[in-house]
Amino acid sequence: MLWLEMMVLFAGIPALTLLGRPPAPVFLLLWPAAAATLWFLHCDRTFDRAQLWNAAALKPGLHGVLLRFALGTVGLSLAVLLLAPGLWLNFVRQRPIIWAAVMVLYPALSVYPQELIYRTFFFHRYGRLIGSSRVLILVNALAFGWLHVLFRNELAVVLTVVGGFVFAHTYHKTRSTLLVSIEHALYGALIFTIGLGMYFYHGAVR
Repeated sequence: MLWLEMMVLFAGIPALTLLGRPPAPVFLLLWPAAAATLWFLHCDRTFDRAQLWNAAALKPGLHGVLLRFALGTVGLSLAVLLLAPGLWLNFVRQRPIIWAAVMVLYPALSVYPQELIYRTFFFHRYGRLIGSSRVLILVNALAFGWLHVLFRNELAVVLTVVGGFVFAHTYHKTRSTLLVSIEHALYGALIFTIGLGMYFYHGAVR
C-alpha cells in the first residue's frame, strides 16, 4: 500500500496538472499540503521531530553546501551567458523590487514547505520501503523533478531533477530540514537572479 500511496501522491497528483492550468498559484497549494504533512509527522511517534530543523547540522554541513553552490553558480551562470545571454539578470534589471521581494519571501513561503514534503516526509515515510540509500535519493530526485511538470517546460524538470538529487543527498546525510532548505533557497535565488526564473512561475505556463 505504501508504494501505491507514494505513486499517487508524488506521481499521480503532479500528473493531474497536465490536464489543465493549476487552479491556484503553487505556493498557495503548497501551504495546505505542508500543513497536512506537518500534522502527519507530528502524530507519528516514530518520527524524530528534531529533523524539522536540526540546526546542529549547520556547522558540519554548511561548508559542503556552499562549495557545491559556488560550483553550481559558475556552471549555471556560464550556461546562461553562453546559451541565452539575453536572459542574463533580466529579472533584476526589469523588476528589481519584485526580485528583492522574491529573495526575501521565497525561502519561507516556498522552499521550506517543499523540503518538508519532499525531503522530511518522503524520507521518513518511504525510506524503509525503498531500502537502498542510492535508490531512495534517485527516486526522490525524480519525484521532485516530476512535480515541476506543472510549469510545462523541460528545463524546469531537468534542473529540478539535478537539484533534487543534490538536496536529497544533503538531507540523507544530515537529516536537517533547515540545512537543505538553505541549500534549496540558495539555488532558487540563483535561478531567479541569473534569468532562469521565467521557467519556474506560472507566467511561463502556456
